[in-house]
Amino acid sequence: MFYQGPIYRPPSEADSLLVQATVGCPHNKCSFCCTYKRGPRFRVRPVNEIIADLREAHAELGNRVRTLFLPAGDSLAMPTAELAEVCAQARKLWPSLARITVYAGVNSILAHGPEGLSALREAGLSRLHLGLESGHDPTLLRVKKGVTSREQARAGRMALAAGLELSLYVILGLAGPEDSLAHAEATAQVIDRINQAGEPTLRLRTLLPKRRTLLLHQIDKGRFTLCTPHQVLAEADRLIAGLGGPLSLHSDHYTNYVNLSGRLPVDRARLRDEIARALTLPRGAFRPDFVGDQ
Repeated sequence: MFYQGPIYRPPSEADSLLVQATVGCPHNKCSFCCTYKRGPRFRVRPVNEIIADLREAHAELGNRVRTLFLPAGDSLAMPTAELAEVCAQARKLWPSLARITVYAGVNSILAHGPEGLSALREAGLSRLHLGLESGHDPTLLRVKKGVTSREQARAGRMALAAGLELSLYVILGLAGPEDSLAHAEATAQVIDRINQAGEPTLRLRTLLPKRRTLLLHQIDKGRFTLCTPHQVLAEADRLIAGLGGPLSLHSDHYTNYVNLSGRLPVDRARLRDEIARALTLPRGAFRPDFVGDQ
């Protein structure tokens, strides 16, 4: 099996077989991310090599594989025909495979277009993990995300319309204290626009500064201030209050100050009550600020 560079997968893919389809990240400019800042450079692995890894895994694991995740940072950036071939081969090896999943970028979704996404779905691709991070255009520009909120909404609707499952990731605290609530409100609006085409899953993360990032440099120079835990919780409350649904919401990550899980709109009141209780706690009740390595 071939693995090069950092290999990450979402918590929800903890039990998935990991077969690397791409190396690195095609964007690799986000100010908050350190994952591929030291390389390797982005490239798509040859299809025959990926399929050879799939066959090796099948020879070793047999039919025990239930889900498949294809790292690295944005494997949807593969050409449509090549990714479709990989998915089709995986389905042949494991006919009972529950899902095939990749990290995806907004630009990669738009590049495939409706026909390409439908072709990938027909070939066996099931789910996209899409890092929105924010729907607030000034924040997207500042963190060098490389997309606009309009493009985010268009890409999300396109993916859902093609029949793909969609997990959306939002980073609480990414806008800093001054734009915190504007970031929450704008992000809710983008998610609601995506929600018009189907039901996504929303996964919350909390900003954690990382080594080897522009964001940490900005913090050290006094150009960016982290939100306090209570400001992050207020931001989460504003986001949940603004979302229409239906959608599932989870905050299943070590960066978060509280764990939230439910469905909107039915669980909105309960989720906001949980946040309200957390807001009464002192600073010492929450994890300390620290700088991450990955």
